[in-house]
Amino acid sequence: MMKKIGLLTSGGDAPGMNAAIRAVVRTAIYFGMEVYGIERGYSGLIDDTMTRMEMRSVSDIVQRGGTRLRTARCLEMLTEEGQKTAVSTLERHGIEGLVVIGGDGSFRGAKCLTENYGIPTIGIPGTIDNDLEYTDYTLGFDTAVNTCLDVINKLRDTMNSHERISVVEVMGRHCGDIALYTGITSGAEIIVVPEITYDMDSIVKRIDLSRQNGKHSNIIIVAEGACSADEFAKQLQAVTSYSVRSTNIGHIQRGGSPSMADRMLAAQFGNKAVRLLKDGIGNRVVGIRKNEIIDMDIIEAVSMKKRFNYELYETLQMISM
Repeated sequence: MMKKIGLLTSGGDAPGMNAAIRAVVRTAIYFGMEVYGIERGYSGLIDDTMTRMEMRSVSDIVQRGGTRLRTARCLEMLTEEGQKTAVSTLERHGIEGLVVIGGDGSFRGAKCLTENYGIPTIGIPGTIDNDLEYTDYTLGFDTAVNTCLDVINKLRDTMNSHERISVVEVMGRHCGDIALYTGITSGAEIIVVPEITYDMDSIVKRIDLSRQNGKHSNIIIVAEGACSADEFAKQLQAVTSYSVRSTNIGHIQRGGSPSMADRMLAAQFGNKAVRLLKDGIGNRVVGIRKNEIIDMDIIEAVSMKKRFNYELYETLQMISM
């Protein structure tokens, strides 16, 4: 059984990362393992900035957003020199396995450590974008959507008062899941996502029809990868007589106390990751499918292309008028 493991958070932060850190640390200690927290992601491996974590190191963090270990994007990890430096750090501290909490880029770094240098790694999907195909949900996605819902609930009040159209930009550079799930659960009339080319004429007709049916305002959710809210609002204002306003929710989506769903995922993902390493299993990622915690080969996971849920998109089209 492994005696010493490392833990890092990498890439964009996501609500629930702290809860996952807590689960990893306490599960490892339960099994008699030492845990070293590596600061600022892969940069910490290269710079050798880590500390041993104890039970009390993770007290009072389950409800906190962000990541106690901090995070960064590390271009050096893309180079052979950077990778060798990272491996030397692990070897110098006697660290036998590594848990990586992050998204696709973070997993590719973990895959490299396992494939090229034989370091057992386990990936925990921590990204608000929900852009990993192998798992139904990623850590932080549920909280991010709920944050967007809170903002839109408030916008709906003022848009109704002035009979306006509100164009709301949410995160999602390549994946429209935040826009899709927020759109359905907020009652938005229209969503614009990177996966589907939008047609402004059709959007205007849909807005006109909703007004004819008695609506006094409209909410349009735009994923950042499709168009900015400001640009979309300008395009729309040019072809409609209704008053249009734009809002970019921005980095608020990344922060805040994680939801119950994300805290539960964090506990299960962290526990599963340590159990795998304890048994000497590496080169895996954990996730959830059909409400069951699963693990799969990291190479297979990062090679899977994210598919857009067209059925949910059609659901929104049917119920949003």
